[in-house]
Amino acid sequence: MITLYSYPALFGVADNNGYGLKVYAFLKLAHLAFTHEHLFDASAAPRGQLPYIVDNRETIGDSDTILAHLLAKHRPDIDRGLSQAQRDTNHLVSRLLDDLYWVMSYSRWKDERYWPLFASALRREHPHLTEAGLLKAREYNAQRYHFQGIGRYTPDAAYARGLVDLAVLAHLAPAEGFVHGAKAGSVDAAIYGFIANIHFYDIDTPLKQFVSAHPNLVRHCQEIHAAVA
Repeated sequence: MITLYSYPALFGVADNNGYGLKVYAFLKLAHLAFTHEHLFDASAAPRGQLPYIVDNRETIGDSDTILAHLLAKHRPDIDRGLSQAQRDTNHLVSRLLDDLYWVMSYSRWKDERYWPLFASALRREHPHLTEAGLLKAREYNAQRYHFQGIGRYTPDAAYARGLVDLAVLAHLAPAEGFVHGAKAGSVDAAIYGFIANIHFYDIDTPLKQFVSAHPNLVRHCQEIHAAVA
């Protein structure tokens, strides 16, 4: 049996972190049975990061490593028949989403305009969270942003970086169907993990404004959302 451990839901998506939602969507689209456990504290996770899975007592962390494990062990047909060029596209999208992650996280935990709204939403949906606990998490994230580099950007410069990433996804997402055709694959699950955490995010950041202005991104997100509900 597979158990997915990831961050809790927010604004109607199953995980308020793009990586956890990516794995959740993959499991659903691949029709792999699993249970889902939500955590706030990642200290016991592999490398102290969520998501991770436990698959018959084997623990695997990192979203890309998780997907590779599931494809190799359980052999779902979700990506069957892809060309090498399509698999290369999947890899490139995964790395682009790694970059977009930092801007998304910055918009929640660092930007003074949106932090109070984000903290309020977390406490509204998860009343056991305390103000002190959230402030501690914010301080921890500020350190991460500084050492990664995004924390040294002005807000406008940070969002400019994220908007370039979103523009690539807007070029990639088709008006109908999915990235590699009529069937949703792992790349669609990955894109959904991040776009859903922008589209359904009930705070009007520059990232949300961009997604809302691109009907193909909204349509792609909503179709995957309905498929994995």
